[in-house]
Amino acid sequence: MADLVQYYGTGRRKTAVARVFLRPGGGDFTVNGRPFEQYFVTASQRSDAKEPLVSTESASSFTVIANVSGGGVSGQADAVKLGIARALIEFNSDLRKKLKGEGLVSRDSRGKERKKYGQKGARKRFQFSKR
Repeated sequence: MADLVQYYGTGRRKTAVARVFLRPGGGDFTVNGRPFEQYFVTASQRSDAKEPLVSTESASSFTVIANVSGGGVSGQADAVKLGIARALIEFNSDLRKKLKGEGLVSRDSRGKERKKYGQKGARKRFQFSKR
């Protein structure tokens, strides 16, 4: 029985988590079982998610299968981006220098700031009345 060749990478952004599998193939891209273009609607989300593949010129040589959960669609696109970059590094560690130079290897650690007591939100205060 032939072993399945695939490369795995986990990507995270805000509360979104993406599990990305790269398999040698014809360039198919599915996210949560749906086609890539159907899941990521805007052009910016599509370009964000495919950025590591485009920068390494390997978009047509891999089939990408991504399982994404949590967060919004934009955060999920960034999570997929990091997952693809990590899977590409697992495939070929020489690609790390190029991906790191373009800032695709580092995780964006910014998250939602907590709401503080005595305030309306994280930074917004209740209305102040002098009189």
